[in-house]
Amino acid sequence: MGDRVCVDLCSLMRPGEGLRVGSFARGLFLVHSECLESNYIASRPFRINAGPVHAYVLVPGGKTCYLSELKSGKEVIVVDQKGQQRTAIVGRVKIESRPLILVEAKGSDHQTHYSIILQNAETVALIAPFQENGGKKTTIPVTSLKVGDEVLLRVQGGA
Repeated sequence: MGDRVCVDLCSLMRPGEGLRVGSFARGLFLVHSECLESNYIASRPFRINAGPVHAYVLVPGGKTCYLSELKSGKEVIVVDQKGQQRTAIVGRVKIESRPLILVEAKGSDHQTHYSIILQNAETVALIAPFQENGGKKTTIPVTSLKVGDEVLLRVQGGA
């Protein structure tokens, strides 16, 4: 259990878009928006169930801030599955206690590890690499992740 942050933007997001979020700024996972219909919630294309209060989120200027520091009027970077990005304004931030799950990933060198903690819910998903042939899903719900799944991360040098 922990305090997780939902970020409601003043912009709508499309399938394949989300925020870059991570436990460490050196590895930010691409967390999908709630724009897809599901059996659990109605589509909320303005919302991202982004992660716990301690997590970093990408903001303009190539910088990060804690999710707990976001507030109305602050800007964040929305990124899509192909790496295209745009700026969006935060409308509100909602923090609630929820069950959480740890997600760990290995970098392409198979030595470096990255992690993120997310709400353990079917509606929270990470974004998979873009496939030209359309053979892979755009998103992988955290409740369905398994060893070997590929997800998108922004990797940069250590602090």
